[in-house]
Amino acid sequence: MWLRGELLKSIWHAFTALDVDRRGRVSKSQLKVLSHNLCTVMNIPHDPVALEEHFKDDNKGPVSNQGYMPYLNRFILDKVLEEFDVLEFNKMCWTLCYKKNICAQHLLISDVDAFKVWCIFNFLSEETYPLIIVTEEIEYFLRKLTEAMGSGWSEEKFADYKLQLNTKNNCLTARELIELVGIRYFSKGMNQQTLSMGITEVFQELILDVLKQGYLMKKGHKRKNWTERWFVLRPDALSYYACEDLVEKKGDIIVDRTCCVESLPDKEGKKCLFIIKCTHKSYEISASDKKKKQEWLQAIQTCIQLLRLGLSSPHREARLRRRELRQKQKVEEDDLAEKMKRLQVANENKQRQLEGMKEKIEEAAAKAAMEEHRRNQTQLDLQDRYRMDLEREKLVRQQMEEQMAQKSCELEQYLQRVRELEDMHHRLEEALEDERQAKLDEEGMRKLQARLLEEEAAKRAQLERIHLQQQRALFQTEAEKQELVAEQLAKERALQAAMLQLERHGALEQYEKMSRKLERGSNKTRTWKEKVAKHEGLVRLIQPGDKGPQRITHWGPASFTDAELELRKKSWQESKHQGAQAQ
Repeated sequence: MWLRGELLKSIWHAFTALDVDRRGRVSKSQLKVLSHNLCTVMNIPHDPVALEEHFKDDNKGPVSNQGYMPYLNRFILDKVLEEFDVLEFNKMCWTLCYKKNICAQHLLISDVDAFKVWCIFNFLSEETYPLIIVTEEIEYFLRKLTEAMGSGWSEEKFADYKLQLNTKNNCLTARELIELVGIRYFSKGMNQQTLSMGITEVFQELILDVLKQGYLMKKGHKRKNWTERWFVLRPDALSYYACEDLVEKKGDIIVDRTCCVESLPDKEGKKCLFIIKCTHKSYEISASDKKKKQEWLQAIQTCIQLLRLGLSSPHREARLRRRELRQKQKVEEDDLAEKMKRLQVANENKQRQLEGMKEKIEEAAAKAAMEEHRRNQTQLDLQDRYRMDLEREKLVRQQMEEQMAQKSCELEQYLQRVRELEDMHHRLEEALEDERQAKLDEEGMRKLQARLLEEEAAKRAQLERIHLQQQRALFQTEAEKQELVAEQLAKERALQAAMLQLERHGALEQYEKMSRKLERGSNKTRTWKEKVAKHEGLVRLIQPGDKGPQRITHWGPASFTDAELELRKKSWQESKHQGAQAQ
């Protein structure tokens, strides 16, 4: 989602373009058309009644920018919930302000390139209205443009141009920036196609957040074949297309905090391999040479680190850092100007004191002349007094000379202090230059650390592969051991089955023998009872006795008599008593 401030810049251009009379007001009918177009490109349902209700109390006719802002924030910008095509949004605003921002008669760039320069102006401009771009951002954009065109940067030429900017308060408007690029002030000797390609490259880098792009070989997930694709890296995704015209999109590799990128050894005839590991998939990619492989690894790793830190695109972060640095420098310059102002006031006070002393000296000299004239007139009568006055005059002159010498010394000290302040100012400038150089050295150390981390990651990947090979060998040994154990268990089951069959056969034979013995015993008992009954006459009916309640124990119902149960209870209590005494 784009920041609201960046959207407001494009809308401000459209609003000011509708202000034909340049009075800062636009009619309600034009605002209806502008609001309807904004809602269309930003996928927001448009409510024309809300505009009338919002401005029903404004009967003065046209609406100012300040009056339109509450409606814009409440009914349009606050309702933006999903992503929309920001490029179409900018094109709509550009269409409204096209005639105001470009004069095509003397420009050597196309309208499409002028639109891209306009978008870059909105990105680099300050957050104040009317929108302007300061000297530092102009230099940043022109450096990017000359690097994209493959030409060298001329410090002398830009220094001359900065002198011209002094007449324009060191800033440019959107129209002036488009004219600066269109008249090829900094791109002389370049043809129109090279300039257009340079503008497009800077536009893709700053506006479309394209961090890196180029051809790479990608391994398929199903067919496992290698196909050449045009890859485009953005802060949150790595998209790949059929070719560099970006017409046929083949897929996206979502880059998030959990992703990681690692180098791979050469295999399958492919060199310069690396892998992007995501949550659900891994992508094997091959670069054309080692330099491009290292550049892609570093670019993807930078995106992952930014996402883990919760930062936006690197160009927006760099823009914020440049603004903070400019604000800091402005504060330091204001402090230095305030100090110089105080010194100037002190100098003026000293000058006034010196002038007062000179006036006093002149007055004293005038008085001395008058006294001398008077003494000349009364020289005969006041000769003694004249001598005394002359001596007094000499003393006064001596004191005045001493005071003049003292004031001269103070003036020299003051001038020495001014020179010391100037030296201090030079030392401060040198310290700022040293600080910039230290930041550059720190950036070099950070790159070196990143390269060491990548080498360490490659060594770790090699150790993990060796560990995986050892695990595979252990798993194979374990599988063979389980097969042997299974064979042994099968043999033991077969042996037990055979033994069980033999035991069953012997048990049947014993059962038959016992059955025959029981039959013989029952026959003998029956004959014995008959003999006793016949001999003694003991045949009588057996009557059932009293059937009391049966006791239930863990041995079953009626397993013990009452007497046996009492004996067992006594023995258990005695053993328990002996155990307690032993403790």
